[in-house]
Amino acid sequence: MAAPLTAHELIAKHRPTLDQALEAIRTRAYWSPHPEHPKAYGEHGSLDAAAGKAAFDAVLGTRLDLDQPGTDDWVGGEISPYGIELGVTYPHADLDVLLPAMKAGQAAWRDAGPEARAAVCMEIVKRISDRTHEFAHAVMHTSGQAFMMAFQAGGPHAQDRGLEAVAYAYAEQTRTPEAAEWSKPQGKRDPLNLTKTFTAVPRGIGLVIGCNTFPTWNGYPGLFASLATGNAVLVKPHPRAVLPLALTVQVAREVLAEAGFDPNLVALAAERPGEGIAKTLATRPEIRIVDYTGSTAFGDWLETHARQAQVYTEKAGVNTVLVESTDDYKGMLSNLAFSLSLYSGQMCTTPQNLLIPREGISTDQGHKSYDEVTADLARAVDGLLGDDARANALLGAIVNPDVKARLEAAAELGEVALASREIVNPEFPDAVVRTPVIVKLDAAKPDDEAAYTSECFGPVSFAVAVDSAAAAVELLRRTIREHGAMTVGAYTTDPEVARAIEEACLEESAQLSLNLTGGVYVNQTAAFSDFHGSGGNPAANAALTDGAYVANRFRVVEVRRQA
Repeated sequence: MAAPLTAHELIAKHRPTLDQALEAIRTRAYWSPHPEHPKAYGEHGSLDAAAGKAAFDAVLGTRLDLDQPGTDDWVGGEISPYGIELGVTYPHADLDVLLPAMKAGQAAWRDAGPEARAAVCMEIVKRISDRTHEFAHAVMHTSGQAFMMAFQAGGPHAQDRGLEAVAYAYAEQTRTPEAAEWSKPQGKRDPLNLTKTFTAVPRGIGLVIGCNTFPTWNGYPGLFASLATGNAVLVKPHPRAVLPLALTVQVAREVLAEAGFDPNLVALAAERPGEGIAKTLATRPEIRIVDYTGSTAFGDWLETHARQAQVYTEKAGVNTVLVESTDDYKGMLSNLAFSLSLYSGQMCTTPQNLLIPREGISTDQGHKSYDEVTADLARAVDGLLGDDARANALLGAIVNPDVKARLEAAAELGEVALASREIVNPEFPDAVVRTPVIVKLDAAKPDDEAAYTSECFGPVSFAVAVDSAAAAVELLRRTIREHGAMTVGAYTTDPEVARAIEEACLEESAQLSLNLTGGVYVNQTAAFSDFHGSGGNPAANAALTDGAYVANRFRVVEVRRQA
């Protein structure tokens, strides 16, 4: 094992990568220091596939001791959506002991400055990257993602989002100089001279409330944004997805200690079954920042009740794709089929409503009626998932019983264009694997509105017949305004329709993808280039990641001295 590096040595090691990250967020060009292919790992200290799987297996059934103060119990109980009992136990914290211990290290962490903090954070990300194969299995067996998705989204893509937050944090903190000499002329009198220093100071302890479906991808932005801006961070994982974030906390504590900082700057808050500590934690006076991904109901509760904290929420929305016309009908169907199927629709960006004019659409294959479009899309999904091995690799497993219940109930809401079917995973026979359902609804029927204006999280989509393109745009606009959307997609060859859709998304602050027919999908975003959410509609009050996401995690305090 290499000798621990000081903060100064970490700056020298990671400064070139930080500069590249800063350039990437400025230009929005493609860039990533984290390889997406599993075979890229196994050199320079990183674990290859076999070593990563062995490391994951070795932690199963063990006590993950993080050496945190205030541990009063050991808790666990995670069961993989693939049917495996993880058997890992984690420290349960006495908050009256742990929170003061976390706060104790903040002064030294603050005084280290933005560059040193960024370098330490980047070392944490690098060590997590070296263990990507291990983390991939941890994400897979807590979220239900298929392995390749868990590897990429839970590994390099999550690491990119963490590094992106570090870059934004550094940029915002260094916008103001550390010191300035101030001199005000006084005519014939001597000038007024002051020396001024400006210090980025943390708000306090940040709380990251993890989600079940993307524990690292959604957890890392808030964790690293708060840590890089000088705050201690308490990580409260979802009780079904503790392991990936517990391993993250373990790495962070090791790096902090090696670099000469208090490891208690990052700690874990695992909970007993049914304990529900998120509300208690979020409203404690020591907690000054809250990052949350999950249901609208709890996100709204946090925004209302965690008044002592700066609250960043990514909640739920009704994602919509408007289909008006296309010059690549086959490509459109293929792209939509993949978007609806990936991870069984268990993404906050998966399309739910497909708005299709009831008179049909024009395509490069001639006019297609509403019924033809829905039937062809159903066939495209069937074709994509017709082979069970490929279907398992795309769908993963249903993450919890609530998703399965919504999927089954959706078939009763209208005419079924595509019925969901059960798929057996031969490697994990206890996994619940289901293909998507597509249900036909009509905007002209008042009884259908409740379905398509509510989020139905999971592999459920509604093909909503609308009177016209103009009616579709108006419904899109109203849906975003009233219910929010993380993503919007549209297919049109008409410049006027495209402009109307774009204007609606600009006015309602929704991220738009137009005419995607290739290998980029509406439910995927790239760190350093794409914004995830906008913070401007009810689906989320923050964007991953922009300046606003990090700038209010610290304040600048000035000290003036007589020169």
